[in-house]
Amino acid sequence: MKIKTIGSGSKGNCYYISDGTSSLLIEAGVQFKKLQIALNFKFSDIVGCLVTHEHGDHSKYIKEVSRLGIKTYSSAGTFKALKLKGQEYSKIEAKRPFNIGTFKIMPFDTQHDCSEPLGFIIYSEKTKEKLLFGTDTFYIKYKFSGLTHIMLECNYSEKTLDPECPYTPRLIKSHFSLENVIKFMNANDLSLVKEIHLMHLSEGNSDGEYFKKELQKATGKLINICGE
Repeated sequence: MKIKTIGSGSKGNCYYISDGTSSLLIEAGVQFKKLQIALNFKFSDIVGCLVTHEHGDHSKYIKEVSRLGIKTYSSAGTFKALKLKGQEYSKIEAKRPFNIGTFKIMPFDTQHDCSEPLGFIIYSEKTKEKLLFGTDTFYIKYKFSGLTHIMLECNYSEKTLDPECPYTPRLIKSHFSLENVIKFMNANDLSLVKEIHLMHLSEGNSDGEYFKKELQKATGKLINICGE
């Protein structure tokens, strides 16, 4: 499975996933021109765009993506918050799987300060690989098996958090910390995992090298920091 970070963090999120036959966008929060350049203006293999929630750094450019003929998939709560209607916007529900191209997708509920946020389990029927995508949530209450790839938010650490930052209370209540990421990893079967991608690091409350070192020590897996 090919994973490409186009944008990660509060300035805009967008990721490209491909199994060699079908490709997906996850999030539509980067400037459209940046998306075009990152993909060399090639969109023909993209079968859909998954959006986790309505915050602008994840959804701001949904309309531009839709104008390419790419259908967006998100929760009813997200589309209602964004005031979006039409055939190009397909409502999905937590724990109700659906198929796009060669991907089977299982949405699941996450914990964030917005209308109806989702995470995704993405299974390629071509490569038999399984990706977990979870961002903007302060914990994930589910356990997963058979994962081969993990993309998970690691926004801050208790050791790197700035107590004077005005956003600190919100970070604690709505974003994944390094400590909770490690707890999540320890609670799940990582035996088949090939690589872990850490997403959405806080600009002022994170340390990518420290996070990578701690996760490698905790999991023994290849750790990538999205955007580096």
